Amino acid sequence: MNNTIRIAEQDIIFLSYDEPNAERNYADLCQKIPWAKRVHGVKGSDAAHKACADLSETEYFVTVDADNVVNQEFLNQTVDIDELGLTIDHVFSWCGKVHVNGLMYGNGGLKLWNKRFVKNMRTHEASNASDEHSLVEFCFDDKYYQFNDSYSTSYTNGSPFQAWRAGFREGVKMSLNQGAPVKDIKTVWWQNLERLKIWCSVGADEKNGLWSIYGAREGCYLTNCADWDYTQVRDFEYLTEHWEEKYSKISEDILVTEIKGLGNALAIELGIEIALLDSDGSRFFKSTYRNTPRIIKSRQ
Repeated sequence: MNNTIRIAEQDIIFLSYDEPNAERNYADLCQKIPWAKRVHGVKGSDAAHKACADLSETEYFVTVDADNVVNQEFLNQTVDIDELGLTIDHVFSWCGKVHVNGLMYGNGGLKLWNKRFVKNMRTHEASNASDEHSLVEFCFDDKYYQFNDSYSTSYTNGSPFQAWRAGFREGVKMSLNQGAPVKDIKTVWWQNLERLKIWCSVGADEKNGLWSIYGAREGCYLTNCADWDYTQVRDFEYLTEHWEEKYSKISEDILVTEIKGLGNALAIELGIEIALLDSDGSRFFKSTYRNTPRIIKSRQ
């Protein structure tokens, strides 16, 4: 039996919710991949991915997050399951490149799903409350395999809200240990701790990049320093209400002051040092940053 999966033979499904750059990115995807399909506006990550599985006519399907622009070279990729020593039930993820800060890891990356896996999984809003690993993430399942290569770029800064939400979500998730809260943030897996610091420091050279930095710092602070339910990070309606109530009318001058205040709080309460790089510093960082190869495949 030939267990080689050719990407060009699979359904490609664009997954959107409310992203301001979704229409432009979907048009770009359809130009590169004319058979692309779309799932839009489904509440809940688990439910949205099950909608993709229902739509797919192939055993495997690829999801493209709406803030992503895909490199057409991705269509030339194959996955040799036997060579990897895995099974047909595995999920495969490629690194996404975050435009705002240059990071490359599982966040926003292209993912190849098995329909049976998706229909049977219970994550995010459908997860068992006792399974901390699946409450806000997919990637800690034993059948999740992460590649180091990247074939897409995530543009998460199409609006102040989109940038804040992207940063906030990663500020929360990068503060956790395999999806679970920690008592000491220094015990978080070292690669995720480094990514957290970068989210909290880099992006001032991009439009709305300061909102991304602020969101990451706030997400980290609420998760580690406040009496706050971190699972709310999976609820996009909650995030919208939180944004509209607190931040929708903040000026950029006040924003910089708030960013610095959160940085001081994180340094004092958690003992972690982060920097607010200016535009030149952010551009320099991104020109020199290189993706750290993954050693433990079941983690992002």
